[in-house]
Amino acid sequence: MSNLVVTDGMIPFVVGNETFETYYKLVGDISSSPSPACIVLHGGPGISHDYLTPISDLAAGPSAIPIIFYDQIGNGRSTALHHKNISFWTIDLFIDELENLLAHFRISDNHAILGHSWGAMLASEFIIRRQPQGLRRLVLSNGLVSAKLCSEARAELRKQLPQDVQDGLKKHEDEGTTKSDEYKSYMSVFWQTFGCRVTPSPPDVSYSMSLADTYPTVHDSMMNGPAGLGDKWDIRDRFHLMRHVPALLINGEFDYMTDDVCGPWFWALDRVKWYKFSNSSHMPWYEERELYMTLVGSFLRQ
Repeated sequence: MSNLVVTDGMIPFVVGNETFETYYKLVGDISSSPSPACIVLHGGPGISHDYLTPISDLAAGPSAIPIIFYDQIGNGRSTALHHKNISFWTIDLFIDELENLLAHFRISDNHAILGHSWGAMLASEFIIRRQPQGLRRLVLSNGLVSAKLCSEARAELRKQLPQDVQDGLKKHEDEGTTKSDEYKSYMSVFWQTFGCRVTPSPPDVSYSMSLADTYPTVHDSMMNGPAGLGDKWDIRDRFHLMRHVPALLINGEFDYMTDDVCGPWFWALDRVKWYKFSNSSHMPWYEERELYMTLVGSFLRQ
């Protein structure tokens, strides 16, 4: 990003009678670009945007696309709210924050979205619940349509891990000790196989992922609370409300977001392309960076 114009700051975000702050990082110039700005929705929930920063490559060159990263409320550089009750954390809260960001940059009527993992879920819910008229293009990167399908896929993929890792994971899950360091070490084997196969792990990836453990309020509340992201969330019966949006669907050959987990988007949407990265898992912008930028950039510039 050394030759790119990067600005960052805080956006006030009002919730009820409280005002919080959303951290953003804009790469490029919205006013001079022929392409709509693309907002990047990070995964998690409960991590930061940092692991996605290579996508700044799209903001370089003569056909630059302005890229807006931000940390969703509760983590990263945005307002930390570790004391908030589980009921505070809802999908609508994060949609409200996204709409607030769009309004801040005055791009509500002309923008694109790239959602990764949970970010792809959030992008879909944004479309279904708010029907944004200004959304021009949608990138669904390494996402899921159903918590149940995702859990089933992960269970199958775990059978490919060494037996001692499988046994260790099951032992801690049975005993309710999944916050232990030993369990995390076993999960790291899963992650290095199906999450990010780059070794050593890029520092920005390690930092972002660590936040879900360091400040678990957002992640645990969204997974286990009313949003039901851990077991109940399913978007398949609402596909018809987003089928009109031009979309690019992405997953990886070694991705824990398998074809069964993300594929239903392809069959449901009217204008959709699906690309599967043959040498990637869950983070193809690290694993096949040049190809990812070429593919996503071409789609967003159409």
